[in-house]
Amino acid sequence: MKMYASLPESYRTGALFSVLALCWGTSFVAIEIGLEYVPPLLFAGLRYALAGAIVFGYAYVVTDRLWPNGRDEWLAVAVAAVFVIALYHALLYVGELYVPGAIAATIVSLTPILTAAFAGAVIPDERLSTLGVVGLLLGLVGVVAVAQPTPASLGGDLTFGVALVFASAVAFAIGSVLLRPLQTGLPLETLQAWAMVLGAGVLLGWALVRGESVSAIEPTLPALVSFLYLTLVSGVFAFLLYFELLDRSGPTQVNLVGYAEPAVAMVVSAAILGYVVDSLAIVGLLIILAGFVLVKGETLRNVLRSGLERHVRG
Repeated sequence: MKMYASLPESYRTGALFSVLALCWGTSFVAIEIGLEYVPPLLFAGLRYALAGAIVFGYAYVVTDRLWPNGRDEWLAVAVAAVFVIALYHALLYVGELYVPGAIAATIVSLTPILTAAFAGAVIPDERLSTLGVVGLLLGLVGVVAVAQPTPASLGGDLTFGVALVFASAVAFAIGSVLLRPLQTGLPLETLQAWAMVLGAGVLLGWALVRGESVSAIEPTLPALVSFLYLTLVSGVFAFLLYFELLDRSGPTQVNLVGYAEPAVAMVVSAAILGYVVDSLAIVGLLIILAGFVLVKGETLRNVLRSGLERHVRG
């Protein structure tokens, strides 16, 4: 904390950004490790039940309201719980049964492009330009490069896993777009706490339907470390960083963390699990990043210009 306080103001946002990328990038590898010992939906549900309880405590301290009021606020909670927490994590965790965490992180980095595409389809002011459409297509090409489908692999475990992880990105993007018109005064911390707890309930319900049982959990040290890391570091701590960055920089700049996460996941996966992605997967990530730049080109230029101005003044 002292080291952070000693940094010039203009560098603090970059430091927070780096830590958030580290927390969320390593989460894909932590999920991969934990799935060796815990059924996927049960794993995700228990993680967010505990994380939600902790975020509720934080919201109690820093906000003036813990209960949603009115139709729009409850609807916002429901959308975040079902799409952003439950559907996204259910599809991601089951998908990681078939694909490595580093590959999953790369596919999930498509989320900001999908969000822009869905927003453009339902919000006239955000309709994609011609360059934006090209960016969307580039993003999809990037996912294909990561999946590397062949006639022999189509219908196999890898293709199935890629499809599930891609569907998780779609679910997150749809949830983000559905939340936009719901203008509420509910504090973000309170919204996040409710979404985590209710989303955890949905996940645990789906785990029951899927036939997952607590008795299937193997209480090993790696399972415990993975669970605690995902809950406390990648969950609670990272979301607090996210709130801070959202307040400092806005959603567009925070979205850029998604393109640092795969790089972190690749390095950590190689160091801990010995899994090294091939060059085509890296090319796929770069193609997805290029697609994002085309989709958000004007906004990125404004963010860059604003950042340079702040740096000069600082």
